[in-house]
Amino acid sequence: MNDPTTSPLPTAADIDQAVANVRTVVNRSPLQYNERLSEFTGARVLLKREDLQPVRSYKLRGAYNLISSLNAEERARGVVCASAGNHGQGVAWTCHQLGIKAKVFVPSGTPRQKRDRMVQLGGEHVELIIGGESYDDAAAAATAEAARTGATKVHAFDDTRTIVGQGTIAPEIVDQLGYAPDVVAVPVGGGGMYAGCLTWFRENCPQTRVIGVEPSGAPCLAVAVRSGGPITLENIDTFVDGAAVQRAGALPTRITAELGGELIDVPEGQICTEMLDLYQTDGIITEPAGALAPASLGRQLMTHHQQTIVAIVSGGNNDVSRYAEIIERSLIHQGRKHYFLVNFTQEPQALRRFLDETLGPDDDITLFEYTKRNNRETGPALVGIELGDASDLAGLLTRIEQGTTNVERIDPESPFYRYFI
Repeated sequence: MNDPTTSPLPTAADIDQAVANVRTVVNRSPLQYNERLSEFTGARVLLKREDLQPVRSYKLRGAYNLISSLNAEERARGVVCASAGNHGQGVAWTCHQLGIKAKVFVPSGTPRQKRDRMVQLGGEHVELIIGGESYDDAAAAATAEAARTGATKVHAFDDTRTIVGQGTIAPEIVDQLGYAPDVVAVPVGGGGMYAGCLTWFRENCPQTRVIGVEPSGAPCLAVAVRSGGPITLENIDTFVDGAAVQRAGALPTRITAELGGELIDVPEGQICTEMLDLYQTDGIITEPAGALAPASLGRQLMTHHQQTIVAIVSGGNNDVSRYAEIIERSLIHQGRKHYFLVNFTQEPQALRRFLDETLGPDDDITLFEYTKRNNRETGPALVGIELGDASDLAGLLTRIEQGTTNVERIDPESPFYRYFI
């Protein structure tokens, strides 16, 4: 039984040993130079393409390393796991290869694309169980099932064997480069991969900065380290589903605190912008968590130019139906999308007058919802305006103030924005 609160901390030697174990099933994913991010940062930026693994994420490394270590009796009892989608695919793929039964618990918000892939990869060996609103709800159900049946719980991040398997990315990066990078940006959900990478680099390449990158809406590892142990976050933004964890792992928290890990967070809107740039400029399809580390590359990581920076692209399991929300979040984050409540007078030409008075040459109406009311002097409309450039906002607000139509701007921090994204 692996107890994350008392287990010995993993070592770089453990990770080196795991490299040989996972080598037969895990791709040596490409380490690709990225011209766009290199020009943006002034550094030499390379992307570690874990989205090109057989299950399109790094999660196969930890899942296989843990499950393949089970003895015959443990394999006969089967395994259970909780997943936001990617870990479940790693478990499903491994169980299909090794002939082991698995139950995979996922929250209701898991994208359909990830659900379907788990079923396809696992075939008859995997039962998918959907329930709860968050990863942590699914984890509680998986824990209860393991206690009831005696099955082994394959934890996504809070098990030494998982952390060691996920940490095999670290020696692979150095081997491919031929030297230690100055910075490695690692996406963080529960903290497993980060803990593994931090462990290996601290022992072998202590000069390398290993930066854990969390989504701003779910910074569970940073909160855990500050608090002296894991804390359950009451409210999180689940958009970055592969990293939207309410409670960091106890073992990753211990490792991060003891080794002095460096953590930052990135707004969800910035992640969306990076997803679009990766797709449109670089031809790389990522999920939100997959773009988390590249989205962090900027002044907050830089100490000087000419550094070598590696950002891990952790997964590419994105549902195309999400792109409308991705674009919307990106535009709002960039300051190019704004919403207003407009009180139109119930008279001819009111709409034309508003447009003539308000819109600049590069502005566009992207949303207009209006219902004419009988026996009223005014009628409200919800109007969305997309600016050609974020710097055009001041001019737009000035024209609204000087115009003859009563207009109320909706604050981007307002809960009302949930209706738009």
